Amino acid sequence: MKILSINAGSSSLKFQMYEMPEEKVLISGVFERIGIDGSFYTIKLNGEKQKKEVVLKNHEDAVKILIKELLDNKVINDLSEIDGVGHRVVHGGSKYAKSVIIDEDVIKTIKSLFDLAPLHNPANLLAIEAFRNALPNALEVAVFDTSFQQTMEKEKFIYPVPYEWYEKYGIRKYGFHGISHNYLANRMKEILGRENFKLITCHLGGGCSIEAIKDGKCIDSSLGFSPNAGLMMGTRSGDIDAQLIPFVMEKSGMSLEEVMSALSKKSGFLGLSEISSDSRDIEAGVDKGDEKCILAQHIFVNRCVEYIAKYYVELEGVDAICFAAGLGENSIATRKQILDKLKVLGIEIDDERNNVRGKETLITKDSSKIPVWVIPTDEEVMIARDTYKLANK
Repeated sequence: MKILSINAGSSSLKFQMYEMPEEKVLISGVFERIGIDGSFYTIKLNGEKQKKEVVLKNHEDAVKILIKELLDNKVINDLSEIDGVGHRVVHGGSKYAKSVIIDEDVIKTIKSLFDLAPLHNPANLLAIEAFRNALPNALEVAVFDTSFQQTMEKEKFIYPVPYEWYEKYGIRKYGFHGISHNYLANRMKEILGRENFKLITCHLGGGCSIEAIKDGKCIDSSLGFSPNAGLMMGTRSGDIDAQLIPFVMEKSGMSLEEVMSALSKKSGFLGLSEISSDSRDIEAGVDKGDEKCILAQHIFVNRCVEYIAKYYVELEGVDAICFAAGLGENSIATRKQILDKLKVLGIEIDDERNNVRGKETLITKDSSKIPVWVIPTDEEVMIARDTYKLANK
């Protein structure tokens, strides 16, 4: 069975086609700058990568070209061979605790959540509609980034604000990156070899989140009502005192929209370093003695330590910790700095084992009280798995 995993942004569309249930990747790639000048796409097939410049006016253009590539490269001989298309949908609100087959009711719900995820859900829906038009006979599935966190207890997801805000407006912690955290939980269950376990997962990339997981279920998440909560990130502030928003508006003359944009797009590593949102550039600045880069790195590490320590206490101990995503999988220095600050928990990092990028490995000593792993995350395969399961129901 051939399944497409789709992750659409406002100006991008990432794809990966699998032969299921073998989980063999047949082709992958990404369309970029959709609706913007200079659009192009790259595909990876049989180990070879190609980049092609092309006009992409909208997501439908990207889908048409994708289908043509599948046919031209003999990945499929006929459209009927595509059994399912799984879509990453960022926000499912409180309604969806698992992936669902897309119907008109699901589409209405995704639309109703536009105001909770204005940058993501509209783009997700554009891709859904484009594939529905191009592949009317394929099963389409929505895999929500907020489903995994629906197992949180109310005391963990309710904010201490007027309760009617929750009832009227849905103000609560939702958590995101759920597809990734779910993958990490599943993989660590295999590594640990048991159903009952306590785990802290650290998804550290351009966006960052840490979650507390017990017996495969999320019990708490650093992300909140929006993806700009918890940890400091590439361009996002993470947790702040809400009172600074009207204060900055009054002092600077900035509008609410401008302040919120600054907190989301001009803060984090970029805001503090005034150089870059990329952790690699921050680390290079640290090596050169740049004081602002050093400050940014220290604050990021401290935030990570705070959440790991918090969840260690919530879980009453943990069986493992794991790092994933771009920064978590590749930043040797950041992992070491975080774990060195957690020595009080009995964690003993092994510098030789930690000298790894993008590879699944144990990075602590055998004597460490808590094993710490690097686990490259795989959201695409999780989307394919859920789509395959629903296609076989």
